[in-house]
Amino acid sequence: MFEAIILAEVLSTVFYSVLGLVLMGVVWFVITWLAPFPVVKEIEEDQNMALAILMGAVFVGMAIIIAAVILS
Repeated sequence: MFEAIILAEVLSTVFYSVLGLVLMGVVWFVITWLAPFPVVKEIEEDQNMALAILMGAVFVGMAIIIAAVILS
């Protein structure tokens, strides 16, 4: 069973996982930088559900794009 696992495949999986997380962090930074209001305050303190759903949708969309790029 372990003979089928190739070190290059494991390393590429770890690399692309870290790359995906870094890209998601960059997206979060860009959104909070471009927003004319504090995003975290709106979601946490003001309980802005619409913004929270929008941010969730953005992250799901980015995850799908990153996964498609990695798989191609």
